[in-house]
Amino acid sequence: MRITFVLPSYPFRPAGGFRVVYEYANNFVARGHRVTVVHPAILPRKPLPKGLLKKARRLARLILNSVLPPKPPKMIDWQFVDNRVSMLYVPNLNEKYISDGDAVIATAWHTADYVYTYSPNKGEKFYFIQSYEIWDGPTDRVNKTWLYPMHKIVIAKWLMEVGEKLGATRMVHIPNAIDHSKFKITRPIEGRPKRVAMLYSKAPLKGSDDGIKALQIAKERVPELEAVLFGTPSRGGNIPKWIEYRQDPPQRLLVEEIYNGSSIYLCPSWAEGWGLPSAEASACGCAVVSTDNGGVRDYAIHNETALLSPPKDPFKLAENLIHLLLDDELRVRIARRGNENIRNFTYERSTDMFEQYLISNVKIN
Repeated sequence: MRITFVLPSYPFRPAGGFRVVYEYANNFVARGHRVTVVHPAILPRKPLPKGLLKKARRLARLILNSVLPPKPPKMIDWQFVDNRVSMLYVPNLNEKYISDGDAVIATAWHTADYVYTYSPNKGEKFYFIQSYEIWDGPTDRVNKTWLYPMHKIVIAKWLMEVGEKLGATRMVHIPNAIDHSKFKITRPIEGRPKRVAMLYSKAPLKGSDDGIKALQIAKERVPELEAVLFGTPSRGGNIPKWIEYRQDPPQRLLVEEIYNGSSIYLCPSWAEGWGLPSAEASACGCAVVSTDNGGVRDYAIHNETALLSPPKDPFKLAENLIHLLLDDELRVRIARRGNENIRNFTYERSTDMFEQYLISNVKIN
């Protein structure tokens, strides 16, 4: 098959949703399919963010993308992309820049607006839904894309529930996966230090302030607690001095030193499409303490494979954190069960499901 993924932009920094698309592209070309991934410089239909500074940053980024577009082989330096995948960088998502194919796949709400209007020769239309993106656009416009007569692939059970409430049709649930050759246990689960890892982001939805508050509360109860935060932004002023921060850690450092060097992974997000870092950390032997943010429900079962608490409640998050820090037997049991469970989420399995869904809905000439 000729498969085209339509991304919303070029990811200059690591982004989980983009990583998933590249992983599927790699797996599809390994199975003999022809895959193109399209990156637009500008998406005119996406509203500018609120706030003068944010608008200025967005416009500056658009101008920079247009003047200095990334070119191979340095297009993606934080994620392996098979050289058989055709990586295209285009001015916008006008149909003239999209190759003819058998399947064309939107990957964000504002790309669905474009893909929906493409002529049939671009391929059967699919919509790969990784989140309920009302945090990234007007609710009415996001909801409208769910109702387009396109085949929809959702990555989590909670997204199926969202679609059903909206009245969406042609939906299938294909869970995300982990590359277990990269994310794996390299240090024994037993005997790990009282060290907690957490993704840091300045996006409010990720709940970093809640996570930091939970860590501070836990530190008062467990003075020997250590913490390491990682993320793409520079170190925020809200991070206490006692907490270590790693900006843009390479994958090897993330796996070997951050995940495998920690006993617990803390996820304070208010909402997640699936929650890749929590799954990666579990694959590396961390016990997961998370908010019940939707996405983690595919693999996080309270008191079995993780400890869960309501979003936006740093005190409940701290309680669960302290519980595991003071009960190492429970921490090891949660970590082991979580690790055993997450091993079921493989790209071989998910690619099988994705491929079959495409094949069953595509008319190949």
